[in-house]
Amino acid sequence: MPDSVDRLLDNEEHRALLDLTIEIAERELAPRAAEYEAAERFPRELMRLLGRAGLLSLTYPVEYGGGGQQYQIYLQVLEEIGRRWASVAVGISVHSLACYPTFAFGTDQQRSAWLPEFLGGELLGAYCLSEPQAGSDPAAVLTRAERTPDGGYLLNGSKAWVTHGGVADFYNVFARLTERGADHGVSCFLVRAGTPGLSFAPPERKMGLTGSTTAGVQLDGVELGPEALIGAPGQGLRIAYSALDSGRLGIAACAVGLGQAALDAAVGYAKQRETFGVPIIEHQGLAFLLADMAAGVDSARATLLDAARRRDAGRPFSRQASTAKLVSTDTAMKVTTDAVQVFGGAGYTRDFPVERYMREAKIMQIFEGSNQIQRMVISRHLARLP
Repeated sequence: MPDSVDRLLDNEEHRALLDLTIEIAERELAPRAAEYEAAERFPRELMRLLGRAGLLSLTYPVEYGGGGQQYQIYLQVLEEIGRRWASVAVGISVHSLACYPTFAFGTDQQRSAWLPEFLGGELLGAYCLSEPQAGSDPAAVLTRAERTPDGGYLLNGSKAWVTHGGVADFYNVFARLTERGADHGVSCFLVRAGTPGLSFAPPERKMGLTGSTTAGVQLDGVELGPEALIGAPGQGLRIAYSALDSGRLGIAACAVGLGQAALDAAVGYAKQRETFGVPIIEHQGLAFLLADMAAGVDSARATLLDAARRRDAGRPFSRQASTAKLVSTDTAMKVTTDAVQVFGGAGYTRDFPVERYMREAKIMQIFEGSNQIQRMVISRHLARLP
């Protein structure tokens, strides 16, 4: 795929990283995407390959096995992967999100013990926040954690819509901690795959992103040691909201990549398909539609990178993260829909990828906080402005 994105990068190291990403994505991901999506097959071996290449841990410190990269560089890597295969890009974003609580809120001992293996490329993480009755309202979680006599914890409850549910190696589980009748509020726990009492529902049957496994998680008397608590008791919502700001940027990058893929496909088709003796891209009505698609993708990318640069600079970026997620995913939905229109009847068939892109774009307006929630976040920030 010719690179139609003219990126402004600070140095040759960043260019080399993007070039490596594109090379791997073109060689290993793009040829398999349609086949795996049609078979609803999770590409676990490809996630390991990307992990060994260092692409699952780019933003974390080198001392823990990460890449030590700026967030804006990580998001451009994620975009290039999403441009070839959205399910894999979402998987990387979720894994990075799953490593965040330990890195940002764990003790020195937890970081030293866990992060090297989490970031090493062989393990995959999941994030268990939503529940059947608590999706957009994390404070309503009913999953319970109780203290055991030996100072550990006993977890009971269920989680819904867990990306990598049943295939991950470790799970961040948010549960309401109770002890001696007191309610300490939502807390965060690290649960390893294979822990007795941890089980999974059958994978969801989804409209799109069928190469990404999504399943419910059941916790029936899951016993954990004292070290499984991440952060302080009752600190779970702070951890969750802090992680989601960064996670929303990851989904925004996936959406920009998906939009770019749809634009690339539409432009390529419009240059080849002829009507009335000329390529359809020469008809003004179609050309203007493509121009609007390109303007949308470029604008979404600029919004995303602005938020990422604020994060890299240590400045507040919560509102900008919600804006980037809102703009990028709405743009992806519009651009992929318009790409189907450019292809005409052919776009409605599975002979071309744009129908899959359109199905994949829809969920991006919903997960990691629906776009209605993003509007709530943005408006509440505006209400606090002087």
